[in-house]
Amino acid sequence: MSILISLLVTVLVLFLVLYLIRMLPIDGRAKQIAQVIVIIIGIISLLRYLAVF
Repeated sequence: MSILISLLVTVLVLFLVLYLIRMLPIDGRAKQIAQVIVIIIGIISLLRYLAVF
């Protein structure tokens, strides 16, 4: 049960950070790079919770 809660919290934080990056007043290229980095970190975090790593 705690793994499920951890996964849910991770996904919610990931979406919140992506939303906040979208609201930043920076150019499109930097915004896209930041979004890709956050998505990669989120995927790695989710894979850790699933005990892949």
